[in-house]
Amino acid sequence: MRLPAWLAHHLAALRALLVLTVLLGLAYPLALVAVGRIPGLDGKTDGSLVAVDGRTVGSSLIGQSFTDASGNPVPRYFQSRPSAAGDGYDPTSTAASNLGPQDIVDTITVNPDDSKQSLLTQVCARSTAIGELDGVDGRRPYCTPDGVGAVLAVFHRDGLTGPVTRVVSVNQVAPATPFVATWQHTPVQLAQPGHDYVAEGGVITPVRGDAPAEPAVPADAVTASGSGLDPHISPAYAQIQVARVARERGADPAQIRRLVKEHTTGRALGFMGAPAVNVLELNLALDQDFPAR
Repeated sequence: MRLPAWLAHHLAALRALLVLTVLLGLAYPLALVAVGRIPGLDGKTDGSLVAVDGRTVGSSLIGQSFTDASGNPVPRYFQSRPSAAGDGYDPTSTAASNLGPQDIVDTITVNPDDSKQSLLTQVCARSTAIGELDGVDGRRPYCTPDGVGAVLAVFHRDGLTGPVTRVVSVNQVAPATPFVATWQHTPVQLAQPGHDYVAEGGVITPVRGDAPAEPAVPADAVTASGSGLDPHISPAYAQIQVARVARERGADPAQIRRLVKEHTTGRALGFMGAPAVNVLELNLALDQDFPAR
């Protein structure tokens, strides 16, 4: 007896559902699990966890901070790059800051807790702090000596043109000192919390300053990665930390440089990406070869 067309269609659909469920819901996942257990791949399948004396201390694929309880860098360790993932390197909150090169004006409110630093000020503050920590020149173009964005709001008599009538350093508040005393013969004022100088008609003017064109502090030291979880830093950032780490551990800087070189990976396939240093693995090697005094 021939089945009704509607019933034949439903049975065909059911057979297809069963076949695809077995193939894609059972066979395919089990095949991937089996591949993941192949020697050489099983470590990555388990999260590339790193253990010391039987205790898991991190993952070689996810960065972490080497700071004390107050968030200050621990001098005897190489420092990671900044992270915008949660409170820092939170794998459940992987994210970028989504701030771009045009984000140069801080939001300064009456309540300091509601204030927000621009990307430029974040970069300036980080570079200044690293310069002080590692004894290098932390200056960058468009940054003030006190580590904020060197940006002015310039007010003209006729809006965008005419003589300058007022100038405000938009990212500096009292008790700071304006990074330039005058601009086009007009005294520079400090910003007042709660003011929007763009809405008030100020022409936003970044000031380059006399910082070197190539900062001593590399870009990865002052900016977060897209995921916020990058476990690597550039060899350049590692090199400016060598003297500090060697001093803190009572080691010869040449020995520390050797460890950095041993933990530096090249470009993928010889041409993709850039050389990088895995911070966790480097710091674990430091603890093994040069225990803290």
